[in-house]
Amino acid sequence: MIVRRLTATGHLIDSGMMSKYLDVVVENGGAYQLHRFDIGKTVSDFSTVELSVRAPDKRKLDLILDNLVSLGCRLEEEGSVVLKASAKNGTVPDDFYSTTNYRTRVRIAGREAEVARQRMDGCIVVTGRRAVCTKLRDVRRGDRIVCGHSGVTVFPPFKDREKSDFVFMSSDVSSEKRVEITVAGIAKLLREVRRAKGRIVAVPGPVVVHTGGGEHLSRIIRAGYVQAVLAGNALAVHDIERSLYGTSLGVHLDTGIPVVEGHRNHMRAINAIRRCGSIQAAVRGRVLKSGVMYECVRAKVPFVLAGSIRDDGPMPDTMMDLVEAQEAYARRLSGASAVLMLGSMLHSIGVGNMLPAWVETICVDINPAVVTKLSDRGSAQAIGVVTDVGLFLRLLADELEPHARRRSSSRS
Repeated sequence: MIVRRLTATGHLIDSGMMSKYLDVVVENGGAYQLHRFDIGKTVSDFSTVELSVRAPDKRKLDLILDNLVSLGCRLEEEGSVVLKASAKNGTVPDDFYSTTNYRTRVRIAGREAEVARQRMDGCIVVTGRRAVCTKLRDVRRGDRIVCGHSGVTVFPPFKDREKSDFVFMSSDVSSEKRVEITVAGIAKLLREVRRAKGRIVAVPGPVVVHTGGGEHLSRIIRAGYVQAVLAGNALAVHDIERSLYGTSLGVHLDTGIPVVEGHRNHMRAINAIRRCGSIQAAVRGRVLKSGVMYECVRAKVPFVLAGSIRDDGPMPDTMMDLVEAQEAYARRLSGASAVLMLGSMLHSIGVGNMLPAWVETICVDINPAVVTKLSDRGSAQAIGVVTDVGLFLRLLADELEPHARRRSSSRS
């Protein structure tokens, strides 16, 4: 049996980390021995554990250690990271370290270095004493890649249990909660972000328009609580259809009744913007006079529209090169303090994969499976709100607008 010794510190019991550590060992064919387990004596105290892990062969031990390190365990007697050169553009050695979205440090030549651009499902490229989280496709031949788990320290986030205002954040996804209370807590969080001059990014799906939430998202943008919008072609199409013709998917949003030949309206909306050349040009030419995209242009809020194989048109602003769209999303997410995911499974999960774990992430969807999938894919920091997204946005706008007006009045 091969044995390695590890330590871990944090809220190990109430966060469930201790159980995860032991499950990883047993489920992968290993065994453990606890040498010390000091449990925190107050709500704010961390616990510390020291344990040994045994496995019958190196392959199983490496698998166990890789998983434990990614959950925040640290190897004792560890040295610096192991670096191996990439043999070909877009490839890495087989034993490369696969990143999580947790804050990570690596030991390079005996000195600790924070990993920049943290995100999940990447590798770590080391240049001199600098370590950068890098997507596989961006690796160049000869880049030095962190391999194995030696010299890697991961810091999983632990929710602050003393902030009673945000108890709702630590609970499981559920539809059996009063939405007004949850929205009030989220509004408080967003106001704190803005006071700290942080950036809020919205990721809305077309259901925002279908449910009547477009006008309320527009209010939130006008109030200064959105610094970037990331969406698909469909959000822009139906938002502009609503602005030009009062319909979404041919259904009049004020009456809920399909209009005659309303099925043509989304194509008419695309045609109108293509004739102008861009959404910005349509606003300048007063073709587009309301809606989410209109408010983005008026408030100079940057937006990225990522295309897909099902898109009609698409809008002239839509990026149909997938890699280009991913890069544009990543640029707008860089430095974000909070992200609002609004009724879009595809874009919510995609954005979640790009975010470090310390970014406040709010996912709103009528389907609890969306929030569950987001968490299952590694975005454990996501706050789940299971409700109609139109109702959520109306309540959130009602909470934020009065504060925005007071802020504006105090400046004048």
